[in-house]
Amino acid sequence: MAKIAPTNKNILVVAGDPSGDLHAANLIKALRAKDPEISVTAMGGVRMQEVSNHFIYNLVSVGAVGFAEPFKNFFLWLKLIKLVRRYLEDKRPACVIAVDFYGFNNQVLGLAYHRKIPVFYYISPQVWASRPGRAARLARLTKEIFVIFPFEEALYKKVGGNATFVGHPLLDLMPEPLAKDFPPANGEWKIGILPGSRKAEISRHLPLFVKAFYRIKEQHPKARAYLFAVPEFPDDRIVPALEEIEKYWSKDIEIVREKDYKVRARLDFAFTCSGTATLENALLGVPMAVAYKMARFTYEVAKRVAKTQYISLVNILLKKPAVKELIQEKATVDNLAQEAFSFINNPPRIQAARKELIGLRGMLGTHGAADRAAEKILPHLS
Repeated sequence: MAKIAPTNKNILVVAGDPSGDLHAANLIKALRAKDPEISVTAMGGVRMQEVSNHFIYNLVSVGAVGFAEPFKNFFLWLKLIKLVRRYLEDKRPACVIAVDFYGFNNQVLGLAYHRKIPVFYYISPQVWASRPGRAARLARLTKEIFVIFPFEEALYKKVGGNATFVGHPLLDLMPEPLAKDFPPANGEWKIGILPGSRKAEISRHLPLFVKAFYRIKEQHPKARAYLFAVPEFPDDRIVPALEEIEKYWSKDIEIVREKDYKVRARLDFAFTCSGTATLENALLGVPMAVAYKMARFTYEVAKRVAKTQYISLVNILLKKPAVKELIQEKATVDNLAQEAFSFINNPPRIQAARKELIGLRGMLGTHGAADRAAEKILPHLS
């Protein structure tokens, strides 16, 4: 094991999805900028690995999603939990920082709590969307929860938690929305394809999104599509799905791997898997159709536990159906294409939607979420 700093300067950080990996890495940078002596042990993704002293495992590469899929990795999860337990007992870090990823981090919280190691939760899981009872458990097991949506602070305080709204970390990453005229002068509509980051999401959404794009192509021959892939993931995440739709694949679709959102900001419309990508699109002023297909068992369970009217963060924040949500059997090529045409063939609607979506920026606080969280954590490391 790599050299680890004395206990009071050593921390464990755990994240398990691409966005969590990104935001956790930025939090680590913020902590180190304020105290270079901090030593970080991490479980997460490539970005966390780049800024950590010791890296245990790439959780992001596993990519389990839903209720049924994680059971496929049961023995791996068991092995990793044992690694965490051994690490906490042997090294006794000053604190543990959990970043989203409730299924795994829920176990980590319990292990740390029972060993009297303080836990901070940065970007709390969206328990309000399905199982609000979990909020009480998080409140009990954590020293402080740093939330990124303003309404979450009151939710945790109501159940006795110590919660602080630090603002949304996306505000530090997103460029300002571009000014655009519609329709495009050259007729080249730029269509985004964002099928998700997990293999199951990609296999279910990518064929639909590509076929919907070619419906647009039939009426607007100069239209181009941009397929966004997670920069750190290999091509095997998307190649199997592409092979299934080979007859649709052509030079009209460009694979994009970017970290600065410059290509995304130029999009006129996007087919998007439900998740953080919907909020990213909104902050850039990109109208979208949101789709989500899942395993039948997962869907049946989700219907019964869901506590929100909407699945997309955009609609949840705006408290209305600002973007079209196409779930399960409603996620069809026909429905996706129809929603796209309702914007493309009606430029005033695009501008109105852009204005509404960009307005979400004012609801997410101010820049500096990671810095504010780091300031609250640092006193516990001295």
